[in-house]
Parts: sequence; C-alpha cells; structure tokens
Amino acid sequence: MLIAVHCAVIALFLVLAAVFFRGKGTDLIAGYNTASAWEKRHTDEWKLTRFLGKLMLALAVCWVPVLLSAVLHAMWLLWIGLALFLAVTVAGVVYANTGKRFWKP
Repeated sequence: MLIAVHCAVIALFLVLAAVFFRGKGTDLIAGYNTASAWEKRHTDEWKLTRFLGKLMLALAVCWVPVLLSAVLHAMWLLWIGLALFLAVTVAGVVYANTGKRFWKP
C-alpha cells in the first residue's frame, strides 16, 4: 500500500511537469493567481511554466529514493530523499522569487 502511495506522488509530479512544460497550468500557481492584472501582463508565462515544469520533474526524481526506501526497507534512503526534496524545494522557491527572471523585457 505504501509503495502505491509513493508511486502516486511521483506520478502526480510527472503529470504536473507535463502540464507546465506545455506552457499551461498558470491557474495552479498560487502567486500568479493572486497577482494584479499589471503583474500578469508583465510576466513571461512561458518562462515561468517551463521553470515550474523543471522543478516538478526534479521533485519527482527526488522522491525516487523515498520509494526505494519503502521497497528496500532502508531508512537512510528515506532521509536522503527527504533532504533532496527539501533542498530542491527551497532552492526553487528562492530562485523563482529573487530577481526579475520571469518578467517580460
């Protein structure tokens, strides 16, 4: 049962990555939803969704050690997977929110 949950989490991240790589899914981005009309006009949606697609793909890969920990009953894999997941999440949030990376010129 636990293995199925981990597989579902990986599948969810892969589906989200596919949606974002197509340039869709801006409705799923909380910060973009709450932005003013002016901010939305000046945001490059293509760059933003492509970045989030890459982030979702990286998070799916980070969850693989967690899945393997359930299969192999190795607690150290769980901690490595969770640490990777946390590090990628924090790095992604910091990268996305610093600078004007997603603003239209």
